[in-house]
Amino acid sequence: MKKVLVLASFLCLLFMSADAQRYAVLDTKFILDRLPEYKDAQKQLDQLSEAWQKELDGLQVKLDKMYRDYEAEQIMLSNELKKKREDELFNMEKELRDMQRQRFGYEGDLFKKRQELIKPIQDRVYNAVEKLAVERGYDFILDKSEGITVIFADPKLDRSEDVLKMLGAGK
Repeated sequence: MKKVLVLASFLCLLFMSADAQRYAVLDTKFILDRLPEYKDAQKQLDQLSEAWQKELDGLQVKLDKMYRDYEAEQIMLSNELKKKREDELFNMEKELRDMQRQRFGYEGDLFKKRQELIKPIQDRVYNAVEKLAVERGYDFILDKSEGITVIFADPKLDRSEDVLKMLGAGK
């Protein structure tokens, strides 16, 4: 009986290891930080960001001065002049918000520049990871740089269609 149990256990382990998936772990931040072209691109982005922030800071200083001047002169202004100054303040605030959105907002100048400079480098890294996965037979490659995420998964392991069929929503 003992021999049968040991043999059954051995066969189970053999079948489980034959079906085991091969995976690797890497750190894309570590990789990118060591690529000179990435460092150069990041430096360019930092310089642009700093210049645009100075531009915004200058507008904010101008707006703050306009508010202080208005507060100080408000008592002496006619209703017509008050309205004119309030409109100027409103327009300056709008200009500042619009410029912030244009420079740093979603799909703003910084986002577009990052796509232009960083994305090609990230694509090269991804292509190298994919090549490594295929050459070495990895089913999964996990990226540990920003929490564990799957950076490569063998498409033949995707079972999404099977789940959809089970739910009655498949093809």
